[in-house]
Amino acid sequence: MAWERKIMRTVRVRNSQASGVLARLLTSISDEGGSIGSIEMLTETSKHVVRDITIYAEDVNHMDRILQAIQGNEDSHVIQVRDEVLELHEKGKIAIRSRYPIDSMTTLRRVYTPGVAEVCRKIAADPSLAWAYTSISHMVAIVTDGTAVLGLGDIGPLAGMPVMEGKAMLMETLVGLSGVPILLNTKDTDEIIAAVKAIAPTFAAIQLEDISAPRCFEIEKRLQEALDIPVMHDDQHGTAVVCTAALMVAARETGRELSKSVIGQIGLGAAGNAIGQMLMRLTGNPVYGADLSAEALERFEREGGHKSNLVEIMAKCDIVIATTGAPGLIKPEMVRPGQIILALSNPNAEIDPDLALERGAAFAADGKSVNNVLGFPGIFRGAVDAHAPRITHEMLVAAAETIASMTPPGELVPSPLDKKVHRAVARAVAEMAFKQGIARADYVPYVEE
Repeated sequence: MAWERKIMRTVRVRNSQASGVLARLLTSISDEGGSIGSIEMLTETSKHVVRDITIYAEDVNHMDRILQAIQGNEDSHVIQVRDEVLELHEKGKIAIRSRYPIDSMTTLRRVYTPGVAEVCRKIAADPSLAWAYTSISHMVAIVTDGTAVLGLGDIGPLAGMPVMEGKAMLMETLVGLSGVPILLNTKDTDEIIAAVKAIAPTFAAIQLEDISAPRCFEIEKRLQEALDIPVMHDDQHGTAVVCTAALMVAARETGRELSKSVIGQIGLGAAGNAIGQMLMRLTGNPVYGADLSAEALERFEREGGHKSNLVEIMAKCDIVIATTGAPGLIKPEMVRPGQIILALSNPNAEIDPDLALERGAAFAADGKSVNNVLGFPGIFRGAVDAHAPRITHEMLVAAAETIASMTPPGELVPSPLDKKVHRAVARAVAEMAFKQGIARADYVPYVEE
């Protein structure tokens, strides 16, 4: 989903040791519309207290106004303003490390010449041994052309690298896969496909990331047809899996059956189109689709959807999903009693969930919880564990059902940091690959914490 456009700074402030100074400081931040995160006291003397205060603002100009308001407090002095997000990104967030220390000539000869030649000869004679004797079995390419990065749009592949590094970190931390960012300096569909096909022997799977619609549809389709390893565009299917899981939870909470519900999808970009497709295959029923693009509507209709519009969807559908990026698109008077509404655009939803509930919606949520990180690590881990040639609809449904089943009462989805969820998703995906007869591994390995 789209990126929440807020900036964060850690402000080190020295306050006079007097009653009410901190309260006035925090009030001045609040009065300027700033949000306060953590507060950490660093030192305290009889005269002064030094604290680090985390502050959130809408943009740089807003942050400047907040800092000026802090300075306007007579008993407060700003010592330092730190951008901890930038600090964390210095020299990048990922690195390739050796699994074994090279601490002797014996080890050197085993990992490099002359010992490595024996391994090379075995793989040359039987290419399938590369899966056992190289890192290919846990390497995933994270490929982007930088045309649809978060909510920033077409900012180019270089500017998209921090996102690709973040994806790689999540893969490694949550499920132990080695994600490798691949930046492609081209927007040409044929060139992208040719480049990925050329590098594919290095990897067990390909994750397409932040590639704009409609090119992403053709790129994913053609690459999966050409390669015998899984290819998945996360903005489509990762979002669809987590959204479907959230809908399963919402249906459970409200006593509604998805298969007997009329569903509408507002916004048919990469995420919206995939959500609609997944729900149609899951329920066996057409989904109403709305979009400003005639091309997007025609594509959705060709794939089984019902061409519609915002007014009709709000009037007829029991379940409404919105992925438009248009805040306030759904007017309160459009909400019907008993509807389930997932308004997933960030930072501002198509309708505020509280407002939708006030108007009679049975369940309403925004996009802050529907995060792809709940889906893609486990999906790729499961597909790679099974050595599957592709990721099927059934594997995606297995992932969604697992996420839904592990959602605590009162929550829309589980915590994305719960490794048990990711391990369970991986196992469910791998087991489904075995059931479908497309797994090429001998067993489903246990994914370690």
